[in-house]
Amino acid sequence: MPGPGTSLPPNIITDKKTVAAMVRIYCHDHHGTFRRTLCEACAGLLEYADDRLDKCPFEEEKTTCRDCPIHCYRAAERATMKDVMRYAGPRMLLKHPLLAIRHLWMERKGAPPWPPVRRRRSR
Repeated sequence: MPGPGTSLPPNIITDKKTVAAMVRIYCHDHHGTFRRTLCEACAGLLEYADDRLDKCPFEEEKTTCRDCPIHCYRAAERATMKDVMRYAGPRMLLKHPLLAIRHLWMERKGAPPWPPVRRRRSR
């Protein structure tokens, strides 16, 4: 998590909103939760995803995680998130069209530049 006085880049904040919307759609349809609530497993997954986004070394250069050269998710969470995105992705166009279109646009940009921003700054 960023330290005091630092804030997250806007693209990371938007990615957090996109992931949260996808997890809510998945949880509602698969676990029968209400609109703004999540089951314990999905709440844990969302918290894990938020933590990973907080620590993304690409910062403002971050695109989507699909083509990222760094796989920062553990294997189990990565597999679960793939299931969530595979299910919720097409439904995002109806429920959250702006987030969905932005996500598709960012995906077209491809992988972020290597090395990450943080590594370039420390040299």
